Amino acid sequence: MSEQKAGGEPAVSTPESGSSKIETPDGGAGRLREVFRSDHPAVLTILAIVAAVVIGSILIIASDQATRTAASYFTAAPMDTFSAAWHAVSGAYVAIFEGSILNPSSLSSGDTATIFGPISETIVSATPLIFAGLSVTLAFRAGLFNIGAQGQILLAAIFAGYVGFSWHLPVVLHVIVAVLAGILGGALWAGLAGVLKAKTGAHEVITTIMLNYVALGLIQYLLGVHGFQAKPYNQAISPPVDHNALYPHLFGSALRANVAFLVAIAATVAVAWLLGRSTFGFRLRTVGANQDAARTAGISISRVYIVVMLIVGALAGLAGSAQVLGTSPQVTSDIDAGFGFDAITVSLLGRGSPIGTFWAGMLFGALRAGSVQLLASTNTPSDLVQVLQALIVLFIAAPGLVRLIFRLRRGAGGQTAVVAKGWNG
Repeated sequence: MSEQKAGGEPAVSTPESGSSKIETPDGGAGRLREVFRSDHPAVLTILAIVAAVVIGSILIIASDQATRTAASYFTAAPMDTFSAAWHAVSGAYVAIFEGSILNPSSLSSGDTATIFGPISETIVSATPLIFAGLSVTLAFRAGLFNIGAQGQILLAAIFAGYVGFSWHLPVVLHVIVAVLAGILGGALWAGLAGVLKAKTGAHEVITTIMLNYVALGLIQYLLGVHGFQAKPYNQAISPPVDHNALYPHLFGSALRANVAFLVAIAATVAVAWLLGRSTFGFRLRTVGANQDAARTAGISISRVYIVVMLIVGALAGLAGSAQVLGTSPQVTSDIDAGFGFDAITVSLLGRGSPIGTFWAGMLFGALRAGSVQLLASTNTPSDLVQVLQALIVLFIAAPGLVRLIFRLRRGAGGQTAVVAKGWNG
């Protein structure tokens, strides 16, 4: 109802400041369209994966011999080229799906191991990636760059493996003690870099990379020492871990997935709680966002660095334990299997979020598992998986390129806001 102004003119009522916005007729659908038109981090991540798949498809077509042959007579029979290209691309991605999720042809067999084998292999590959990815993510949130997950995994494998094959304890106790030994090994190795950072200012990128080489040299030395090397001492490999120290299988002995995956889920929840709910998590994020402000607020920067690196190393230690107490129950110099450096890409894809890191680890685990089927059933090299991983990281690291390709509208605050939200919470 209009109010009367002093001069006799009716005053038009307007919404007061802070009142609810007028909803558009399409309501939630309109807001959803706005999200997909903006550079929301989740949208950028999904579109980065889509762009990587498209470029991967082009590379498959270019490398496929049948497609190149059909292209040589394209003007005479153009559909032959399109058919060959479609067969090559669809065959490659179907093979990855069948090797990582489910092979429909296995359903008729009724064999549980055959049906659930692909998803089991995905879990096996994803578990160490999740642990190591969480390690890198937590360091990132504190403003640190943990490039030493490889060395921390190797030290954890040394500690957990030694307890596993040289000690003889009851079933449940043995695996717990071996896992704790792996956590201790990883924490000590990362903690060393944390102490150097806190006390001397040594950059953690340099120290963690150098410690990777030290850890590799140490494990190679130990694998030549009697007592750590397996008899008859002619191979650089340790004795097998005692059965009592191994993680129990999740779906029976026919499938390799084990309880380490449940520990990875618990670790994801714990890191999410630490960052979002705990007092130390608040201090950690404050140090990562602005050291000067943290110091003014009375937060001990050096203490945060040391504690963070100890936790970071413990998470990487869980990755090493998952390897030597799970899927590779003998210590070798390549026990890390590249998980240490792949963890950096997993963390990038997860955009600094523990939950995002978990799903990024699952995606990269699926790609690893699917590469085996890709090599076995198609003419496409399994290196395609590494190319896809590299492309995903490339597009994640260059969101402006994704915006350009998909014509996204820059959100409020621009890219700075997106990065701040992704890495500093």
